[in-house]
Amino acid sequence: MIRAPRRPASAALAALAAVLLCAGCSGEAPASAGSGGAASSASGAPQGEAGAAASSPAPSTSTTPPPPPPDPAVVADAAAGVLSRDVPQVGTGEFAVVPGSTPASGSGELLTVRVEVEGGLPADAAAFADFAMGVLADPRGWGQDGWAFARTDGPADAVLTLASPDTSAALCAPLETMGTLSCRNGDRVVLTWYRWVNGTEDYGSDLTGYRQYVVSHEVGHRLGHGHEPCPGPGQVAPTMMQQTKGVLPCTPNPWPHP
Repeated sequence: MIRAPRRPASAALAALAAVLLCAGCSGEAPASAGSGGAASSASGAPQGEAGAAASSPAPSTSTTPPPPPPDPAVVADAAAGVLSRDVPQVGTGEFAVVPGSTPASGSGELLTVRVEVEGGLPADAAAFADFAMGVLADPRGWGQDGWAFARTDGPADAVLTLASPDTSAALCAPLETMGTLSCRNGDRVVLTWYRWVNGTEDYGSDLTGYRQYVVSHEVGHRLGHGHEPCPGPGQVAPTMMQQTKGVLPCTPNPWPHP
């Protein structure tokens, strides 16, 4: 028997390598270990942390809308001490002195003022006092005529009183105010709650302007000023004009020195 010659070991290894190399010639990409592999990468599927972030829902961009601006009438009422627009026809008939004091508003002749509010009115007495004294201290006010004003809760040169319609009418007698007009009677300056809340048609929505006017006007009487007429159509009404009864043909004006 003739035996085939034995291949050397190196030749056998070379043949095996050729077979393995040929197995990769089919054009198919070899599968990588694991289920992700190169095929998963070739598909375009996101990978790693970037992929996780992309698949998360987008954060909400909605914001809470800002609150609407406050009603100017509500702001004006709060500054003037009006807690409610209710107008009781009569209060308790008793008056509470607003406690505390304020320094003189200037260096002129001093007029001390005590502020009182009738019981039974929906009023913030401290806010009312602050508003009224702010009017008297305003540079457009009576200070330009050489006056200074200071609030006190004791004896005073003038008593500024906020009262219900019926009580104000009684305090103003013998003047006939019907509870809808304010007055000065002796040392007492009486403001009717009816007008403090409602203002007038000529002032319209400018409640602050009307309130400034009525304080200036009635304190003006306490300082010795009488009524003045409208100087002419389209001109600014004098503070001492009876603007509550009508402003035309002038234009509304709260101040002695606008």
